Amino acid sequence: MSWKETILDFFEIFGPASLAVLSFTESIIQPIPPDLLYIPMLADTIGNVPSVIWLWLTVTLSSVAGSLVGYWIGKRWGRNFVSRFSKQSHLDKIEALTVKYGTFGIFIAAFSPIPYKVFGWVAGMGEMEKKPFLLAGLCGRGLRFGLEAVLIGVYGNAAIDALNWFLDNEILLAIVMILATIPLWFIWKWWSNIELDSSPMETETGE
Repeated sequence: MSWKETILDFFEIFGPASLAVLSFTESIIQPIPPDLLYIPMLADTIGNVPSVIWLWLTVTLSSVAGSLVGYWIGKRWGRNFVSRFSKQSHLDKIEALTVKYGTFGIFIAAFSPIPYKVFGWVAGMGEMEKKPFLLAGLCGRGLRFGLEAVLIGVYGNAAIDALNWFLDNEILLAIVMILATIPLWFIWKWWSNIELDSSPMETETGE
């Protein structure tokens, strides 16, 4: 059993409270995404809409609350700290998103596969305004976890049946996969080309 599985087994004992702790700490420093606990909990509550909504609120709000601590860390210790715990490519993506797209860029970063803790660190490092930071975080994380809640918690069995039917229709599956590659290619190209001409931090300090 891996160390991640050991930690998840420990957290499962405490139910939604453990999900809140895992989501909160993931937004600050630890590497285990809350989805690994959130998705099994959704699967256990398929069709129970109030429980699904409660889990969604728990994971979303605790994640955004944790990002505030990450924001403070980035503001307090800056790039030297962030560079030790994050890939430079992640830092560059988030800085480029926020510079080029403003609040919408923050939303993209919150919804993207980039670790959310890096998002909070960089926001604090750049002393981003807290209101758009929190609003974009709530929207981005709420949408990400909300999609999982709807697909698994609300329409779990129906989604599985639909997927099985879809997979059985090989011709339809092939057509959809071919069509899907077009927007995915454009999205990947756009994502790969997001970069800063020069670092804002360097510009401000004149380095």
